[in-house]
Amino acid sequence: MPPVRVIVVDDSALVRRVVGGMLSLDPEIDLVGTAVNGKEALERIAVLKPDVLVLDIEIPVLNGLKVLGRLMRTQPLPVIVLSSHTRVGARVTLEALSLGAVDFVPKPENQAELVSVVNELAVKVKAAAKTQVAKAVPGIRQKVPDGDGRFSPTTVSAPGRRKLVVIGSSTGGPAALQRIIPELPGDLPAGVVVVQHIPAGFSSSLADHLAKTSAIKVKHAADGDPVLQGQVLIAPAGADFYFHSTNERLEVKLLKSIARPAPGVFHPSVDEVMISAARLCGPKVLGVLLTGMGRDGARGMLEIKKKEGRTIAEAEESCVVFGMPKAAIENGAVDKIVPLKDIAREIVGEL
Repeated sequence: MPPVRVIVVDDSALVRRVVGGMLSLDPEIDLVGTAVNGKEALERIAVLKPDVLVLDIEIPVLNGLKVLGRLMRTQPLPVIVLSSHTRVGARVTLEALSLGAVDFVPKPENQAELVSVVNELAVKVKAAAKTQVAKAVPGIRQKVPDGDGRFSPTTVSAPGRRKLVVIGSSTGGPAALQRIIPELPGDLPAGVVVVQHIPAGFSSSLADHLAKTSAIKVKHAADGDPVLQGQVLIAPAGADFYFHSTNERLEVKLLKSIARPAPGVFHPSVDEVMISAARLCGPKVLGVLLTGMGRDGARGMLEIKKKEGRTIAEAEESCVVFGMPKAAIENGAVDKIVPLKDIAREIVGEL
């Protein structure tokens, strides 16, 4: 296959030179151009027709959000956002994902992180090149749910079958969650826990962003939080996450991770959260595995299935990366394979 054609957009000459130069060392990536502002980026895209755009949000003339908005309406292509670690940077990154960006990579905070960040960026660029990005159509919703714009729990045929939903996701997950969580009703008859592979400092912004667009309550989980019906808990990045039962009340236990995780190891781990849920709640658990690289979640989904819970995996057609769902399917751990647009309805129907 030909190398992935990439344009890097950043107003920092150092970032363009160093990040662009390091990306071009990968034989599967061809750096075809750079741009210093949004206007120049749109001009270069029209001429060079890249496969993937690497985009800083805080750029002059037209900022990255405006560039994204125009691209997704006129000539959509996969976009990876270069994000700052600040709270504002995290918030804007989530807005970019809402507009159609495929994924993001935080800029390195120091030189020691540079190589690992660019390596992560290269992996995500190559994954993004395989995705199909739909053109944005203003004012059009994907589904026709009930009167408040969300699916009604009245579709549930056997109330009380599940009391806990555990959703796991990685690459492409933040955008997928923004399709699922806002479609859940505020009176959902189960608690939901979301485990998203995301850098520390970004999970709280993800929770805030989802809370603003959802009828169901969304909270960044804290140690000791109860699992409540009609509430989504976002697992904090950088901490191990378990469940424990106190006087028949299911609660969250967080253990802060100090050591930097090895490649392919995540804190929290989808596997560990799902396994903890299955062992405490057995058949009352619904596991949902969304887009992502690697195998995290395959063991957890199998444990849920062994305990007579139910499992749903996102279909390949809608995944940014069909890695985690594929591993679970191959593991014999999946009851239903569902495209992203139908997952909220399937969750409600399982409760």
